[in-house]
Amino acid sequence: MQKYCKCGRTMNLRLRTVIYQNKVDIENVPIYSCEACGRSEVVPHVKPELTSLIGKLGSKPEKQQFFFHELSEIAYLLLKVTEKEHMNDSMEKIVEERINELLDILLLAQSLGDEPWTEEIRKRLSQITQSTIST
Repeated sequence: MQKYCKCGRTMNLRLRTVIYQNKVDIENVPIYSCEACGRSEVVPHVKPELTSLIGKLGSKPEKQQFFFHELSEIAYLLLKVTEKEHMNDSMEKIVEERINELLDILLLAQSLGDEPWTEEIRKRLSQITQSTIST
């Protein structure tokens, strides 16, 4: 997954730490980064989740750390791809396994009647399907 930078060079996809207000570390945020000019930008598919998180933190957050892959399925999948045990797996296989895992969790949440959990799982599934449709 690459894109072109304004300088004309290729930007590579990386998982980076975003620091907000010099107090909050947000780990594993998917970022396009240009090694030639140093320009970086958040991957468009995850901007809504990152913006929402930053909005919840407010303008004067306390010192804390978040793992973005716990909020964003795209970040979760990109982190999975980098793990040694998935080194030989295709992205399609990793996505399929994650969707199946989320569907199993959705069934459990529904059977327990836990509506907030059910909604959270539906949101996670929609993050994957919206991103795969648009890519």
